[in-house]
Amino acid sequence: MIFDFSLVLVVLAIVTGTIWALDRWHFGPRRLARDPAAREPVVVDYARSFFPVILLVLVLRSFLYEPFRIPSDSMMPTLVQGDFIFVNKWQYGLRLPVLNWKVVGIGEPQRGDVIVFRKPTEPSVVFIKRLVGLPGDTVRVTEAQVSVNGTPMPVEPGDFYRGPKEEQYPFTVVGLETLGARPHTLMFDPSRPGTQGEWQVPEGHYFMMGDNRNNSRDSRFAEVGFVPADNIIGKAVAIWLSFNPGQGPLLLWDRMATRIN
Repeated sequence: MIFDFSLVLVVLAIVTGTIWALDRWHFGPRRLARDPAAREPVVVDYARSFFPVILLVLVLRSFLYEPFRIPSDSMMPTLVQGDFIFVNKWQYGLRLPVLNWKVVGIGEPQRGDVIVFRKPTEPSVVFIKRLVGLPGDTVRVTEAQVSVNGTPMPVEPGDFYRGPKEEQYPFTVVGLETLGARPHTLMFDPSRPGTQGEWQVPEGHYFMMGDNRNNSRDSRFAEVGFVPADNIIGKAVAIWLSFNPGQGPLLLWDRMATRIN
C-alpha cells in the first residue's frame, strides 16, 4: 500500500459517502418524521456536496489520466523541468487505487514508451524514464549507443542542444534514436561516456533509461535497477503546461498541448 494523494481521495470518498448515505437512508427520514421543517446538519450538507466531486476526481485520476510535474533534467530534451504532463492510467490495464492491484488487463508496455513508475528501492518516489529493455532482453550500453539483444538501436547525431537550460549543457549533442515504432530525441556529451555495461532484464521487469543519457539515474544504477511491472503507473502522453526552467519568458508556449514521443 502506497500512502499518497490517492489514499487521501479514497478516505475522503469513503467518509463523505458514508455520511451522506447514512443520512439519506437512516437519520434523514427519522429527523423529518420528528420535524418536517428540520434543517439538514452542516456536516451532511458538506458530505452530500463534496462526495460526487471527490468520487469523480478519484475515478479520473485512478483509471483515466493523472497529472504529473517533471522535477528534473533526466528526460531532456523530450521533457524539461517545469513541464506538467498527463499520464495515461489505463493504457497498461486498470489498477485499484492505493492497493495498485491490476483488475483489468488492457495492454503491455512497449519499447520506446515514456513511463511513469515508482522507484523499486523507494516506492514513495515517482520516476519518469523511457522503456529500453523488455522482460528477457539483454541491454548493452556503450557510450551513447544502446544495443538490445545484440542489435544496435539506430542513433542519428545532430547539433548541439539549444533550448531551456542550454547554458548548463554547452557541449551536449542532440540525437535522434529509434527504440520503438517512433524515433525520439535524446542528448549526450560525446566527451563523457556515461554509465556503460550490460544487463539481463528478468521476467516481469523492465529496463528504463533517461533521454538525458549523461544525467539520469535509471536502471543502469543499483539504486534504481530493474522496474517490476507492478511499479508502473502509466504512460506519459502529453504536455499540458510548461514553465521555463532557464532564462527567458515564464511560459514555454511551443511545448504546451504537445504529444510526448
